Amino acid sequence: MKKLLLWIVVLMLVATFSLVGCKTAPEAVEAEEVAEEVEEEAAVVEETPVVEEEKAKIVIWGDTVDGDTALTGWEEDIIPQFLEQNKNIEIEYTQQPNVHETTRTALLGGAGPDIVISYGPSFASELAKGGYLYPLDDFVKEYGWDNVFAPWSLTSYIVEGSLYALPDEIETLVLYYNKTLFDEKGWKPPTTIDELLVLCKDIAEEGIIPFAHCNAEWRPANEWFVGEFLNHAGGTQVVYEALIGQGSWTDPSLVYSMEILNEIVQKGWFTGGLDRYYTTTFDEQLAMFGDGKAAMNIEGTWSICDYPNYFGEEAGNSNDWDWVPMPSVTGEAIFDVGIGSVWGINKNTEYPEATAKFIDYFYSSEVQGRLLSGVMGKAPAPVELEEKDLKGVDPRYAEILLSLSKAFEANNYGYTTWTFLGPKSNLYLVEEIEKVWAGDITVEQYLEGMQEIFSEELEAGEGLPIPVR
Repeated sequence: MKKLLLWIVVLMLVATFSLVGCKTAPEAVEAEEVAEEVEEEAAVVEETPVVEEEKAKIVIWGDTVDGDTALTGWEEDIIPQFLEQNKNIEIEYTQQPNVHETTRTALLGGAGPDIVISYGPSFASELAKGGYLYPLDDFVKEYGWDNVFAPWSLTSYIVEGSLYALPDEIETLVLYYNKTLFDEKGWKPPTTIDELLVLCKDIAEEGIIPFAHCNAEWRPANEWFVGEFLNHAGGTQVVYEALIGQGSWTDPSLVYSMEILNEIVQKGWFTGGLDRYYTTTFDEQLAMFGDGKAAMNIEGTWSICDYPNYFGEEAGNSNDWDWVPMPSVTGEAIFDVGIGSVWGINKNTEYPEATAKFIDYFYSSEVQGRLLSGVMGKAPAPVELEEKDLKGVDPRYAEILLSLSKAFEANNYGYTTWTFLGPKSNLYLVEEIEKVWAGDITVEQYLEGMQEIFSEELEAGEGLPIPVR
């Protein structure tokens, strides 16, 4: 454009000189000098390097236990589609071993990823109170997040009046069973706790392990079973009253629930014995379940994406799976509400606006639907999903999500411990139950200790907000 302008100037000067005809030679020289000066200035402009706009870099850490499927999903789906629309942003996604502790250590040193992903509200609350998370209030207004998420799902992330995190991966736990094995043996999926105990006895007598469970790679797996029995054998109302401080964790019905769980463990119905429970990997556990060496599995909706690798032709067997609600004392279908992970922004991020923009993209109905129905099979956040975004979802999984939604609307839901307990209470629940199983303490002592820790946490204001029933 500069050259074009230059030649227009020169031509204008030449034309003027030709038309006038009476201009003196000095004037012509002057015109030439002007043209030369313009050309020199244009050359200087052309030689000046163009400075590209600095890109905002967003660093995200995933967990190595998520595996190659998650890594591929991030690198080939989630990130590229965002960058296509945001050329001024770049994203670095890597997987870290034990990402929660790795992130916590980094944050303590003033570093860490821009997006802080933690396991459950209790961990996020702890980070927010420590001053490690960026307040999201302005972004809530900008992106309308208060209208995107289910109202109940944000209450646990408000600390001293500000929102510091957003929930991801709404989940529940159910009783999965090897349908092919059940059909062959003529077993009926149980609906009550009593039916479950009778069935376990029948399964064990056939030389088959009742439950495929383990915690070698994830010690907090303990709380999956503690929480299910507290809610389903003890009662959701009793758990609710304990959570809000109007009841006690030493309530007789909760003592009963832990006695039932301990009985199941002591009989070796978890993976054939505690020694195997503590050493078996998730891959070995799922292979055991898929092959029919174990009949059932109490686990969350997060496991469904793995089942195609362990059931059917690809896994080298002809078995299939199905599910029923985790049995309860009354036989009533109860679904415990849980949040699998929580997203926040690092207080020390250089690019809070760009980070929030990516988070808004991630929580959109379209992206959440792709993650759910695609290769990752990731549980959706508690946001409204459109029907078109759910194509390809396993109908059994869709049925669980629908049942969970109906249970919450009907006020007939339980509480996952990692979603509704404070960090200290949650840690106690996970670790101390192993002392019960080892015979070092009684169920009563375990729950008394739980009550003591919980009361201290509640009094110190370190508990989490509980949705009103």
